[in-house]
Amino acid sequence: MNEVNYLEIFGYLASVLVAISLMMSAIIKLRIINLIGSTCFAVYGFLIGALPVGLLNGFIALINIYYLIQIYSAKEYFKTLKLSSGSEYVNYFLNYYKNDIRKFIPSFNFEKIVDLNVLVILRNTNPAGIILYNNIEPHTILIELDYVIPGYRDFKIGEFAFNEFKKDGITKIYSEPGNSIHKKYLNKMGFAETSLNERTLFSKTYTNK
Repeated sequence: MNEVNYLEIFGYLASVLVAISLMMSAIIKLRIINLIGSTCFAVYGFLIGALPVGLLNGFIALINIYYLIQIYSAKEYFKTLKLSSGSEYVNYFLNYYKNDIRKFIPSFNFEKIVDLNVLVILRNTNPAGIILYNNIEPHTILIELDYVIPGYRDFKIGEFAFNEFKKDGITKIYSEPGNSIHKKYLNKMGFAETSLNERTLFSKTYTNK
């Protein structure tokens, strides 16, 4: 029997990590996974005596570290814009990301947005997210759509938006659960599964002081 070449397997795994990183739409995930992959590839290159492979991937790893430091140390600016659900921009935004929205929030009804409140979240002046919601009780809202565009899905927009609701005096937020990925996001944001009028939702409660 041939002996298992663990070093060769390690090299293949490094290649897979680099390939996976290039499929990431979120720049931070891309940088982190590429950093791991390029570091592994650099180690592999040095272990097999291929200095060009080791040096090149070591340099790529340093570039990833540099940009990750830049990303995490940069000051970001967030702002919310309240728009009409019937505005041309809101309709354009929803239509542009329609297929992606359906993937994350399959239950969202594009035909019934007329009476919903609209909150567009700007991140460094870029329209990065949108929330459509109803005021169902005093200080209570029901979010029908909470969507962030690819490249900005690092929870910062959600944290900012929910903090803005709290500042506005909202004490309870209900949200559509969406798919499994969206449920994980809601759990990360402090939501728990609940029900309202026989409807399965997620909720988050604030204690405003």
